Amino acid sequence: MTAGRLVFPALRWRPDSGFSHEAATIATALEFGAGGFLLSGGTADAVFELCRELRAQAGRALLIAADLERGPGQQVAGLDELPPPLALASLNDSAVLRGAGVLTALEALSVGINWILAPVLDLDVEPENPSVLTRAFGSDPDQVSAAGAAWIVGCEAGGALACAKHFPGCGRGRADSHDAVPVVTADATLLQASDLKPFEAAVAAGVSSVLMAHVAFPALDPSGAPATFSAPMLRLLRDELGFSGLVASAALRMAGAPVGGSPVEAALAALRAGVDLLLHPEDPAAVAAALTRAAARDPVLGGRVDTALERYAAALEAVPMDAPPERLPPAGSSVAAADWLLSAPLLRGEEPALNAPVDLVIVDEEQPAVWPASPNTFVRQALVERGVAVAPGGCKVVLAFAEPRPSSGRAGFGVESTALLAREAPDAALVVLFGHPRLLDQLPGNAPVLLAWHRQRLMQEAVARWLTGHLG
Repeated sequence: MTAGRLVFPALRWRPDSGFSHEAATIATALEFGAGGFLLSGGTADAVFELCRELRAQAGRALLIAADLERGPGQQVAGLDELPPPLALASLNDSAVLRGAGVLTALEALSVGINWILAPVLDLDVEPENPSVLTRAFGSDPDQVSAAGAAWIVGCEAGGALACAKHFPGCGRGRADSHDAVPVVTADATLLQASDLKPFEAAVAAGVSSVLMAHVAFPALDPSGAPATFSAPMLRLLRDELGFSGLVASAALRMAGAPVGGSPVEAALAALRAGVDLLLHPEDPAAVAAALTRAAARDPVLGGRVDTALERYAAALEAVPMDAPPERLPPAGSSVAAADWLLSAPLLRGEEPALNAPVDLVIVDEEQPAVWPASPNTFVRQALVERGVAVAPGGCKVVLAFAEPRPSSGRAGFGVESTALLAREAPDAALVVLFGHPRLLDQLPGNAPVLLAWHRQRLMQEAVARWLTGHLG
């Protein structure tokens, strides 16, 4: 087994070309012996066919990974979406969280994905953190520990590998590691008593893998190295928490990752520190070749490669590698969870008296990102499909969108959205917040506020059902 097995290139679906534009990346990866791939986007049929082709061309088992924090529909159109983790945890039902893990595993396996890069075990403790927010299960270490463990048990029982992230917890950072290296200044006593607890619970629950944070913790490693490149933090995970499974890097293309000035040096530094699998490096073939050369001339690094390959082989044995399960029809459980969330009391005020026509006012300041956010039109579309008149001058409902976005640099509403809210929210019949509940403080006036958590289609369509049910 070659060192190339430790390198995982990324493949991203495009509306105009599907995965066909990734042909050269795939050919190169299979030539150097990649251990698997990180997938983003695609339809269920396209992902199923891609995974089948990848394994057929490789002639061997592969780990196929995807970020599925909000269920398989987060990446794969046609599979079920789930509400964000913070919303699911608010239901205070461990069976819901176990079920979310099972559903995610089974549907992911049905299209060939066997490594789920979830759950997020960061604590939602820093209001200025631009990337955690609703991706976390909460701010209380015990609550997050219980929720994460329940999700992991469900996912692993469903047959897929779960991945606890981002060790040792990046909820206290104020920057986004897509753009820079956040530095968490909390002392070791606090981190041990809080941020590390969900990862201890994940290890106890049998999680198969852990993904490192591109975040520096001087109290845990005075050198200032981000966790991905920190031998002390990797020893903490292995020796103190007793984790023996796979350790993966976060995407090595992220601005918070590179050390030493080159993709190859970053990959070698991560491996030397104790990381096993290298996800999404800038030049996968160069990284694979460098690992092979370095392992041949450096016995210590060669030993690290051998150990990582052993863990990779053990992970392959733990997941189904024969024909995937039959494609699962949507069971409606995610829709039921979305409606359950909206049945909670309003975040502010009493339920309003609404009537048609409905005047939808969109507050959705575009945030810089390589990949655009999902559309904000699903509420309108669903209302129209239900026969509800939507027109200017009617009953004003403000739809306020704000949730984590890569490279956004902020945790709430931007300048343009704040100005629009100041103009439109005070006299609205209802404001719907698609974001973190703490953003209530940024909504001016006293209009009733319905918490919808996230802009995903699942929650927008649930809002349309709620509005329809409340029309007089």
